[in-house]
Amino acid sequence: MITAASVLAAEESNPLIPHTYELVVGIFSFLVVVLVVGKMLTPRIQKTLEERTDAIEGGLKRAEQAQEEARQTLEQYKAQQKDGQLEASKLRKKAEDQGAQIIAEMKEQAQAEARRIIEAAKAQIEAERQQALQSLRAEIGAMSVDLAGRVVGESLEDSARQSRVVDRFLEELEERARTQEQITS
Repeated sequence: MITAASVLAAEESNPLIPHTYELVVGIFSFLVVVLVVGKMLTPRIQKTLEERTDAIEGGLKRAEQAQEEARQTLEQYKAQQKDGQLEASKLRKKAEDQGAQIIAEMKEQAQAEARRIIEAAKAQIEAERQQALQSLRAEIGAMSVDLAGRVVGESLEDSARQSRVVDRFLEELEERARTQEQITS
């Protein structure tokens, strides 16, 4: 027969069923822990979670801002690079134009110098030709007078007479040369 005392003794001896006072103390302790955690630790945990959320979101915003700044800087760099290339192209074109102008000026100076040298050479040749003609006239005149004196048999020592004879002889020679040139032309 199972009596109430034996059920009670059996209940007390069952290790899976706690005693009533343990249950009350456990529930009370649990409530104290829940209240302490709920009142003190939960706001701190919430605050920490919010701070982390803000830090993560702020970090993402800062990363986006940094990325935007980097993109703008890259665009500015590309624009400056294009401007630099255009400027370099303009400078290169200007240098080529100046080079072509300098070459043209040097050619013009060289041609002017060549013309000057040719003119000077022509003038010198003409002067030497005139000098040679004068010298030749004088020699031919002296030889003509001597020859004429021998042919005529009289002396042509008079300088005025000698000069007239030489001039007449040279005029005749020049007239023959002109006639000869007209015939060959």
